[in-house]
Amino acid sequence: MLLDRLFRPRPARAIGQALYQRVVDQSRTPAIYADIGAPDTVEGRFELYSLHVALLLRRLKGQGPQAAETAQGLFDAYVQALDDALREMGVGDLSVGKKMRKLGEAFYGRVRNYDEAFAALPDAGPLAAIIGRTVLMAESGAETGPLVDYAAAAMARLQAEPLETLLQGEASWPTI
Repeated sequence: MLLDRLFRPRPARAIGQALYQRVVDQSRTPAIYADIGAPDTVEGRFELYSLHVALLLRRLKGQGPQAAETAQGLFDAYVQALDDALREMGVGDLSVGKKMRKLGEAFYGRVRNYDEAFAALPDAGPLAAIIGRTVLMAESGAETGPLVDYAAAAMARLQAEPLETLLQGEASWPTI
């Protein structure tokens, strides 16, 4: 009985994993690549996953202890998926740690930049700049409009989502 409780996953961890699965499902939507123009590459997918995780973390931020635990569960699921992906791509065990550290630093930078960009809305300039630099991996002046519009709509949709819905592992994204 005691061991069962010790090894039973915490609810917030399971909810974080469910939210991450919603991120994966949305990030794999073909229309994001075909209609919005996100690059269908390993780097492009990393950027889209990171954008969606950052949006959810932003929504959960400051919403109480259960939301904080859920955000940690989401982050843990994201990091585990990155680790798994590196290993599936054939990165050796000795190199995974170094690559994960680089990806972690990149992710934290993106979360900070996305927070600032979303806070600046309705001025879409900062959001266009980070999306152009990261997701589209383009020089300044690239066409970022459709993806910026999508990201702003996703943020608005998550802000309107009841916290209870997110804490049940559900998230709704805008249609494309």
